[in-house]
Amino acid sequence: MYSLFRRLPGSAPRLVWIGASLGCLLTLAWLIAPAPASAADKLTIYSGRAERLIKPVLDAFTAKTGIHVDLLSSGTTELVNRLKVEGDRSPADLLITNDAGSLELARAAGLLRPLNMREIDRAIPSQFRASDNSWIGLSGRFWIIVYNTTMVKPDQIKSLLDLADPRWKDKIGIPNSGSEYLQAGVSVIRASIGDDRTKKFLLGLRDNAGSQVYQKSSQIVEAVAKGQVAMGIVNHYYVYRHLATQPTAPLAVLMPDQQEGGMGAIMNVAGVGVLKHTPRLDSAKLLVEFLVAQAGQKMFADLDKEYPLHPEVKADPALIERKSFRAALVPLTKLAELREPTLTLIEQVGLR
Repeated sequence: MYSLFRRLPGSAPRLVWIGASLGCLLTLAWLIAPAPASAADKLTIYSGRAERLIKPVLDAFTAKTGIHVDLLSSGTTELVNRLKVEGDRSPADLLITNDAGSLELARAAGLLRPLNMREIDRAIPSQFRASDNSWIGLSGRFWIIVYNTTMVKPDQIKSLLDLADPRWKDKIGIPNSGSEYLQAGVSVIRASIGDDRTKKFLLGLRDNAGSQVYQKSSQIVEAVAKGQVAMGIVNHYYVYRHLATQPTAPLAVLMPDQQEGGMGAIMNVAGVGVLKHTPRLDSAKLLVEFLVAQAGQKMFADLDKEYPLHPEVKADPALIERKSFRAALVPLTKLAELREPTLTLIEQVGLR
């Protein structure tokens, strides 16, 4: 830069030329530079899902619409609490969670906007969304038993409750007490069989697991595959994603509680809600429409090994056929009101 401005004999005209040329270059750069995206071309999502599970779907939405998505990922409970604190000042436009109970808590707190969209009503059955469409389920997952085929025979286990049998001491891997999956699962068990039987089950599960308590479901699947434990409780898709990369792993899935009188398999959904204060409602609706349409639902099925909720979209053929087993009858909308008593019970029995 110094050479442009140093004083040389007879150089004044040259300096003027250089300055004019520099001005032209700056003007040209301004003209050809891409315009910054407007607020309408952006959405901010608070997501309780692992980024690897949701980002490919959001990238496909951006490619189709040109709407950029900023993703903030954290624990679902933390995000709901953050939204309560931020109120109308929150930068978030949508909330995505891995648990219907958290979405229902957000709805009850007045954070979400009801959506009157025919696309939602056509695509997602009513049992997988709030009655006013303030939150909408996107994909289903089942709490299953994963077992090591060299250590367990499938006829040895029929129900989740069987995992409390003393014969399985030190052979069970479970999620930690802070797991939203665990909390939702125990809530369904409580609603199905009552607090007394649930407490007895949790005490047996605690004793049988011992120190085999894990932060992540993928760690449980890995421990079962290595024979560190014989069985574990996880959401089904963790098993199928493991088998997709390690097809010879000695893993199999049991869909529990299908016997006569059994409560049925415990189901939860990942879902989305549009925040009440968003100034970008039209763009937010476009994203919801994309997620519930067949193309978006197929991505959840193919990439994440989850059960699509759209009735015309098929699950990955590796999964257990959805029509071949029963789900527990506890409504997803009840998971929020069941949560606090469930947390109390989990603390009482001393699950880690």
